[in-house]
Amino acid sequence: MNKKAISLLISGGHIIDPSQGLDRVGDLLVAEGKIVQIGGTVVPSRVQILDATGLVVCPGFIDLHCHLREPGFEDKETIATGTKAAAIGGFTTVCCMANTNPPLDSPSAVAWVKRKAGKDSLITVLPIGCITKGRKGEELTDMAGLTEAGVVAFSDDGTSVASSQLMRHALEHGRDLGLPIIDHCEDKALSGNGIMNEGQMSAKLGLKGIPAAAEEVMVARDLILAKLTGSRLHIAHVSTRGSVELIRRAKEEGISVTAEATPHHLTLTEDRTTGKPTNKSFDTNAKVNPPLRTKEDIEALIKGLKDGVIDAIATDHAPHTLADKNCRLQQAAFGISGFETAFGCLMSLVHQRKIGLIKLISKLTCEPAKVIGRNGELGTLKAGAPANITILDPNREWIVNSRNFASKGKNTPYDGYKFKGKVMATVANGKIVYIDDSLLSLRPLPRRERT
Repeated sequence: MNKKAISLLISGGHIIDPSQGLDRVGDLLVAEGKIVQIGGTVVPSRVQILDATGLVVCPGFIDLHCHLREPGFEDKETIATGTKAAAIGGFTTVCCMANTNPPLDSPSAVAWVKRKAGKDSLITVLPIGCITKGRKGEELTDMAGLTEAGVVAFSDDGTSVASSQLMRHALEHGRDLGLPIIDHCEDKALSGNGIMNEGQMSAKLGLKGIPAAAEEVMVARDLILAKLTGSRLHIAHVSTRGSVELIRRAKEEGISVTAEATPHHLTLTEDRTTGKPTNKSFDTNAKVNPPLRTKEDIEALIKGLKDGVIDAIATDHAPHTLADKNCRLQQAAFGISGFETAFGCLMSLVHQRKIGLIKLISKLTCEPAKVIGRNGELGTLKAGAPANITILDPNREWIVNSRNFASKGKNTPYDGYKFKGKVMATVANGKIVYIDDSLLSLRPLPRRERT
């Protein structure tokens, strides 16, 4: 082994790697951006130590669904600020959605994002290409060209493909190219100008609601089309009990479908819209699409996570300017800035014994890697894999302060919340890209310990 290659030894951590079934205390050695070994006794002389005693060491988180806003909306976020926020949140790989300006509907647009990420990001950015040109739902993009340019999936996120025939063709092309179609399931004829979940709460407040059926109708249609075409379909930001059951039955029938849920849909109900009044009648930071739903929907999502119906947790990080949110609820933009609060709020499910820590880590690592066909390369601590590592303190308490966010988007309904569970360090491709102040004492290995 080349001694100069050794860069980092993460010592004494509780290693959890669901991809390999690992759950033990040990050391993790990194060299030249790769995982070298877990455990073992040979420690080369040129090494730095990160003491992870009492902490959890797991594969780097993978976010299947985020909005980095660049190009076109740099006032909301940039690739540089967004990926810095992602690193703070423990994410070493993020898949950026295509609803930029211009949208990622051409190989040249995808190439621009990849170049920009190569320059500005310390983590891996994987672009998602548009299904239709301009995301207009009228004509398919050059999906083969986008695949060659390096997209990992296709989505018109923010809008559904209204034409069933066009969606069928998209699924067929995705099947032939070996990439999934990521589906934003929303029937606009049903959701209309709704601003929150349709139900007793919206009726009481006199606000236009978005019914669960607006999501479920499109989920049902596209599951039928996935069965017809034999294609891979991924359902984005599942929010309703009905959608969970539709996906469950589809999986039982052998349809090739995966699904994701967001941290906010797993932890917040529609009540949150009025739960923290500001100078306005409602908290616009809790306005999101699909909307926050009911307690029963949350229970169905958590059950879906536990039994494998929901494959992954994805942030749907959607940063906005203060002006986008500092207005009436009806005019406010949809979306939550989610990178930096994702793990903290999800750990509430662990501490409430609603889901196990190993299961949670699986939904943030190896399972999303499978969705984009990168299992074995991402979401694992297997020897030879890229050294993407997240170090966690499941019991560290902290208070969310959006003013300290690295993201330009300060729009979070969790501002002021106390969380129990914090990302302490993030290693991307062998480099420490985030580390909590309490872990800054990186040190060389004492000579007497060298072999």
